[in-house]
Amino acid sequence: MGCNCGGQSHARRTITVYRLTMPDGTHRDYLTSQEADAARRRTDNSGTITVVTLTAPDGRQT
Repeated sequence: MGCNCGGQSHARRTITVYRLTMPDGTHRDYLTSQEADAARRRTDNSGTITVVTLTAPDGRQT
C-alpha cells in the first residue's frame, strides 16, 4: 500500500550542534557556541570546537 502523505515531500530536519573534541578523541555536543566555549575554558582551553549538522530522526516507521 502506498503512502498516504498527501503528496507532500517530507524534508529531513537538521540540528546544528557545537562539538567539543578533546585531545584524547572524546567529544561532547552542545546546543550553543557559548556552552561549548564555556566547557572548553573549564578544560584549560584544550580541545577544538567544530560546527556539526546532524540529521534528526523523523519518527516515521517503514
